[in-house]
Amino acid sequence: MKVLESAFAREFINTCEEGWQLGFHERNGGNLSYRIPDGDIDAVREDLDLSGEFVDLGTSVPELAGEFFMVTGSGKYFSHVKDDPESNVCIIEVDGSGAKYRIVWGLVRGGRPTSELPTHLMNHEVKKLASGGAMRVIYHCHPSNVIAMTFVLPLEDKVFTRELWEMITECPVVFPRGVGVVPWMVCGGREIGVYTAEKMREYDVAIWAHHGIFCAGTDFDVAFGLAHTVEKSAEVFMKVHSVTDTKRQRITKQNFLDLAAEFGLDLRVEFLD
Repeated sequence: MKVLESAFAREFINTCEEGWQLGFHERNGGNLSYRIPDGDIDAVREDLDLSGEFVDLGTSVPELAGEFFMVTGSGKYFSHVKDDPESNVCIIEVDGSGAKYRIVWGLVRGGRPTSELPTHLMNHEVKKLASGGAMRVIYHCHPSNVIAMTFVLPLEDKVFTRELWEMITECPVVFPRGVGVVPWMVCGGREIGVYTAEKMREYDVAIWAHHGIFCAGTDFDVAFGLAHTVEKSAEVFMKVHSVTDTKRQRITKQNFLDLAAEFGLDLRVEFLD
């Protein structure tokens, strides 16, 4: 099977297109990665070039040794992925030490994987261990309202979680453990990757101050849906606070507890006070 005939490649491409259509990816902003199951790699192995040299990853992810990932390319535009995936996306293989990688498919016009590759792989390692291997997608985008919130609220997990939960009733159902917030840091390096991975040990959402959002999921729909839900909630927050600083009605602590009981949620109740 060719890579582009596979279900995972089609889902990857569709997710890129959805993000572009929603305005989450200006110019070459944002990135997406998928940890490919062994069976899917076996199905497309004839389409891979396993002869290239491994190069330094910039970090070490030993729990991902020997794994394959589909990732967007550095400087590539999400708007171009649908029409020309082989020029804008690649599959990489992590070496046996977890410290190097090589491109085995894609980026046919040159290039390298996303500059956020260290952050993506450190997050994949954390989520793989935390989920028993179930988590496979890391999605990073630049949704406007989430970014705007980081200029308004204290950069604290509890504050952001409480506000986002309250804006749309379904939010505690979608992310009951809350969201983590990363202060502004230079992107693309190991330091921000380490900080983000620490947040991802607790949450499936990490908000980068004045930059964007990282979301993890078991599949593309879960990861993308998480980002979309957080952004919609942030949009409601920004609309409310553009009109008034005082909420006339609120979802109370007891309301949240009732919701948690009804849906069987493992809600982080300390964030309700």
